[in-house]
Amino acid sequence: MSYFSRVTLSAGNYQANRLLRNIAGNPYFEHQALWQLFPEDQKAKRDFVYRCEQHELSRVYYLVSQRQPLMNEGAWEVQSKPYLPKIKVGQKLSFNIRVNPVVTRKDENGRSHRHDVVMDAKFQSRKNETKEELPPIGELIQRAGYQWLTSRAECNGFSCSENDMIIEDYRCHKAYKRKAKSPIEYRTLDYKGVLTVTDSERLSAALIKGIGPAKAFGCGLLLVQRA
Repeated sequence: MSYFSRVTLSAGNYQANRLLRNIAGNPYFEHQALWQLFPEDQKAKRDFVYRCEQHELSRVYYLVSQRQPLMNEGAWEVQSKPYLPKIKVGQKLSFNIRVNPVVTRKDENGRSHRHDVVMDAKFQSRKNETKEELPPIGELIQRAGYQWLTSRAECNGFSCSENDMIIEDYRCHKAYKRKAKSPIEYRTLDYKGVLTVTDSERLSAALIKGIGPAKAFGCGLLLVQRA
């Protein structure tokens, strides 16, 4: 059984205000705070994906999880329901998703390294084009972002044309882990558009498990509704 939840953290009482201050600007603490909503299980690994929407005095989280989240000390408002996606091949769905798009490349010593797809596209363009020929950063974002998503579309049960999607945001984040000497840096792309279902089982799995890396930092949750 999976669950779809809408979890709201609003300014109001001391506990909520404290959480909002600690979460602000630190995705690592945010993830730890959300984990506290689930029944204690020492053997459990992270079994949820989520997306955060920031509002002026509150944060709204959309979660898909294997366990049902519970209220936590009065700071959170939790609304949950069983999540059983009913989709069929050929169906068109509106979607939005925040991802951490990376590409793996080997260095001169044969070691593999992950690179942000936009920065990698910029680097590759510099090798092949003069400074005057370099495309604008907005064009690089759209091109690299589209290639990254469509390269994962088939294995996740959908297709999407370039004309049916846009990238609304490209942003750099820092997560501060306790006792770590330096922050974890990662970049995200926010997509919005219309997809076509090509494999209902694969897409159902993607809706529950998410797509791409950095799921612990609020990436990968694919939100869909009828187009």
